[in-house]
Amino acid sequence: MTIKMGVIGLGYWGPNLVRNFCTLSESTLVMGCDLQVERCQKIASLYPSIRFTQNVQEVFESKEINAVAIATPVRTHYPLVKQALAAGKHVLITKPFTDNIAHAEELISLAEQKGLVLQVDHTFIYHPAVEKLKDIVVRGELGDVYYFDSVRINLGLFQADASVTWDLAPHDVSIMEHLISRPVQWVQAVGARHAGQKFESMAYITVQFADNILGHCHVNWLALMKIRLITLGGSRRMVVYDDNLVTEKVKIYDKGVTLNSIEGLYDALVQYRQGDMHAPAIENSEALAREIRHFVHCIKQGTTPITDGRSGLRVVRILAAAEESIRQEGKRIPF
Repeated sequence: MTIKMGVIGLGYWGPNLVRNFCTLSESTLVMGCDLQVERCQKIASLYPSIRFTQNVQEVFESKEINAVAIATPVRTHYPLVKQALAAGKHVLITKPFTDNIAHAEELISLAEQKGLVLQVDHTFIYHPAVEKLKDIVVRGELGDVYYFDSVRINLGLFQADASVTWDLAPHDVSIMEHLISRPVQWVQAVGARHAGQKFESMAYITVQFADNILGHCHVNWLALMKIRLITLGGSRRMVVYDDNLVTEKVKIYDKGVTLNSIEGLYDALVQYRQGDMHAPAIENSEALAREIRHFVHCIKQGTTPITDGRSGLRVVRILAAAEESIRQEGKRIPF
């Protein structure tokens, strides 16, 4: 069975989806769609066998197409995904899933009623480095997880319809939520607007998880250097993921602290452990290609994606709470 695809949105991310669906032997790209004719023409010159349209209804009404990938601005996600599911199409939707919680919940319910695969394009979850981080956590190499800390900054492109919270933070929030896998207790955030923009260009997001695990994400469009760094600390070891590195993206440090209570004293003796660093081998493969193979596999096997609608909803809940906290000048938003 070959999955016949339509791709809606051929701007920044759409061409990457087109390339991967055309490369995968288990899928065929039938139709591409974008409002801008120039974008369609550019892709058509590379893939002459694909049909193109500016009318999204042609994609939804095509009996040949059984799945769609949607790479459009977040404000359009809800109506497009809803139409796709109503038309009986499996859906891969770019991050963030939706721009509010109610829309995400409605789409999840519709996909379940229709028995369709709904996968959110949190690409980093499929990155070999993040898969290694998950394996390290699951196997207990870190001991008890204490904290997650991420920095995703660069001199970025201001978005006309979204803040840095909804543009950059979904990457790290999805990784954080995936690795920690604990209920969220509260979210707190502060942000700032610059250069006359109506949306935040930088933000600091703090998430308190159950079991006293604290998560923190720093996102910023106004940094002179590009940093993509995640640190995960535990009682036994710490691990650092630097996505800017070509090799040794993941480094495990045998460092930590041990608290030994002393009978009869109120203070605890803090023992610091300094050990070796180990850089595990990381497979060199494209995360998006792995994600698309997973999407096609889930359609064929009738299984639930790793980044399904409920996973996307959990990320949206955190982003919405962060936005609300910024609006209330840093107030903690309970879950």
